Amino acid sequence: MKWQGRRGSRNIEDRRGRSTGARSGRASGGKAIGGVGLIAVLIIGYALGIDVTPLLNEVAGTSQVGSSRQSTEITAADEKAAQFVSVTLADTEDIWTDLFQTQVGAEYSAPILVLYKDVTQSPCGGASGATGPFYCPADRKVYLDTAFFTTMERQLGAGGDFAAAYVVAHEVAHHVQNELGILGQANRVRAQSSVNEANAISVRIELQADCYSGIWARAADARFDSLERGDLAEALNAAKQIGDDTLQKNAGRVPQPHTFTHGTSKQRQNWFKIGYDTGDLRQCDTFSASRL
Repeated sequence: MKWQGRRGSRNIEDRRGRSTGARSGRASGGKAIGGVGLIAVLIIGYALGIDVTPLLNEVAGTSQVGSSRQSTEITAADEKAAQFVSVTLADTEDIWTDLFQTQVGAEYSAPILVLYKDVTQSPCGGASGATGPFYCPADRKVYLDTAFFTTMERQLGAGGDFAAAYVVAHEVAHHVQNELGILGQANRVRAQSSVNEANAISVRIELQADCYSGIWARAADARFDSLERGDLAEALNAAKQIGDDTLQKNAGRVPQPHTFTHGTSKQRQNWFKIGYDTGDLRQCDTFSASRL
């Protein structure tokens, strides 16, 4: 992906240099998690949308129980990732501003993206490396720990800069849904539904965000000539690796469709391709689709 030399977004809230509260020690009667076990816990968290931070806290081992304040070190890799995210976010601002004008007939209001490292707080709950990137409609912000890109590459098998761009575009797509009134309506229905029905609605929300991500990729390439050979394959591979069925298989579990909240690998790839191939918001209506 060609991104160097383009403008960065001003809608970045950088919390990476702040001191963070760190809890150490083990829960009473708990067991420390490490190695393959830790990776499995992370994957289950991504698959089911669960914050597994309480389990990860046990990794602290036998250090003294209590709370402390520690500063977060910002590395050169962190800075490069932050610059990349800033440019990608700026791209989404330009593209969605144009798309709202041409396809919606409305003004687009861009979200704030919160960069953090290790842990932070949001109105939607705590954010950590275990939660993965997410959009919080309560404050209309995207939350991203850039270390997730390393997790994608090393633990989920979804490396590449355009795979990382797809993640940013997907979370921004949830903001687009919020701007269009889709997300609020879907969440109201979810709140009145059974667990299985709520999960099914979540899948349609996520697949629509994948479709919107595809629309963004098509428009960004047309405007900035940003895609290089292999970039689309990176995005599709990322969609595959974070499909519910693939994540559950990689965690050593038999896939259980009624627990899916994001869609299968095939579904996520297909809806991204629909958005990329058509560039049309109307084609991303996953809520009216008889088959996903």
